[in-house]
Amino acid sequence: MVNVKDPKNCCGCTACASICAHDAIEMKPDALGFLYPHVDMEKCIECGLCEKVCQFNSHYDTILNLSQPLAFAARHKDINEVMKSRSGASFVAVSDYILERGGIVYGAGYKDHFRVAHKRATTKEERDEFRGSKYVQSDMTGVFRLVKRDLQNGLTVLFSGTPCQTSGLKAYIGNTLSERLFLMDIVCQGVPAPIVWQDYITYLEKEYGSKVCYVNFRDKEKFGWKSHIETFRFEGSSRKKAFRNKHGRFTYTYLFNQHIELRHSCGVCPYTNLKRPSDITIADYWGWQRTDPNFNADNKGCSLVLFNTEKGLNLFETIKNQMNIIPATLPNIMQNHLSRPSEVHPKRMAFEKHYAKYGFVKTMRKFGLMGWRKIVSELHKRILKKLK
Repeated sequence: MVNVKDPKNCCGCTACASICAHDAIEMKPDALGFLYPHVDMEKCIECGLCEKVCQFNSHYDTILNLSQPLAFAARHKDINEVMKSRSGASFVAVSDYILERGGIVYGAGYKDHFRVAHKRATTKEERDEFRGSKYVQSDMTGVFRLVKRDLQNGLTVLFSGTPCQTSGLKAYIGNTLSERLFLMDIVCQGVPAPIVWQDYITYLEKEYGSKVCYVNFRDKEKFGWKSHIETFRFEGSSRKKAFRNKHGRFTYTYLFNQHIELRHSCGVCPYTNLKRPSDITIADYWGWQRTDPNFNADNKGCSLVLFNTEKGLNLFETIKNQMNIIPATLPNIMQNHLSRPSEVHPKRMAFEKHYAKYGFVKTMRKFGLMGWRKIVSELHKRILKKLK
């Protein structure tokens, strides 16, 4: 049976809970909202399936992978689709093809009050919620079983998520049903804490005296593709409010980039390489100039697309007329998280313990992420920069 002694050894994909025919495994949140499997020994028959299905290790399945991925710079030919997407709208081109043929698309959307969770889409309107970056680990509860049911019913499925999620789903589904399952992962920096995100929303609503009704983790339309500026809209206002890290201001983007709220497993992620566990990998193409200095000169967004399997490449052949594409060499597309995991903040464990006891605001102040400590830290950085 599954027994997570060290939180670094579990990515929370839910494959173990999904495969248990006796529902003996329940995913329960820790102090920051990350889900971990807990076994009900009265239901468990110790069949070992939960251990066998786990793919969070260096031996995850890549048997169908090409000898090396084929890389492209890509952008949708419809600029409206590009502007509504985070990078070059490659996900839209692929998912449109699946939906137009009666298939199903799964991706990260919102439930309740901007709680990030994976959802099922049968229309482009439902799919559009999956566009854009969401810097929170999504809730996968029950999703793997929904995917399996769709495949058993003869439907084609596109599942998009982090590489640990796609690897877990791949192992859970198995070979028999995998022919109609297309997996798409992202080049992932790490997944931040669900409870911290929810508490940040609550914090903003208290600060501005109104409920949040719109969120954008990276507002490309207002600030351009290279920006990492978050925007929110509050009830009673038609204007988006921008949050950026300047003059000591606390933002969720700033918090995310500290790596102090990442899941423990992100620091030892086995998928941060070119042996991807999915058919297709997509990302922002940072460094696109090395491939073509004119391709994204307008700063509207550019996708990096890696085709890892024959299945992914064949799917691409059917939709490439929707895209502007340029072949790229592997040395020119390398990013940090295609070569190594994120470096988790050294005070990560202390952050979690303090958060569990004192909550959002006191923890942010304690760790210099908010308040006078952050202001002093920002001033210190500026002074050093000027001196240099």
